[in-house]
Amino acid sequence: MQTTPQPRRDVPSQRDAREDAIWMALALDEARQALERGEVPVGAVVVRDGEVLARAGNEREARQDPTAHAEVLALRAAAAASGHWRLQDATLYVTLEPCAMCAGALVLARVAHVVFAAADPKAGAVESVFAIPTDVRLNHRVTVTSGVATDDATALLQQFFSQRR
Repeated sequence: MQTTPQPRRDVPSQRDAREDAIWMALALDEARQALERGEVPVGAVVVRDGEVLARAGNEREARQDPTAHAEVLALRAAAAASGHWRLQDATLYVTLEPCAMCAGALVLARVAHVVFAAADPKAGAVESVFAIPTDVRLNHRVTVTSGVATDDATALLQQFFSQRR
């Protein structure tokens, strides 16, 4: 009898938790800059071997591009910086749970791990609505850590949306 592999969900060690906090702080900086530009405050950082490959904030309004999410922009820049579209052994840190497009991009880029701050109960495609990165039907799975700096990321999002109301 064949068993279906179960999705992996990593629990970070103390050292990883400290590193996650450091890299997420950079993603929060990107989110703050996006807020200052009038964008939804989402920031992303791609890290591999202790080095930042790329960082970005949302630019949908500035570019008038529905795909200009922080995650997609950071993945594109990381691929350019590394000289290859496969971002194996890389971790993406992002302040908001990725949507379906961004979660799919993580799988397609072969990212090893995603760390996100705030859950997105309406559009989150990592854990909330869908679980694309850990779907056993796909050819690549991305391990997930959630809840890193949730309060900071949530505060930025609340600030943005309260200004719009």
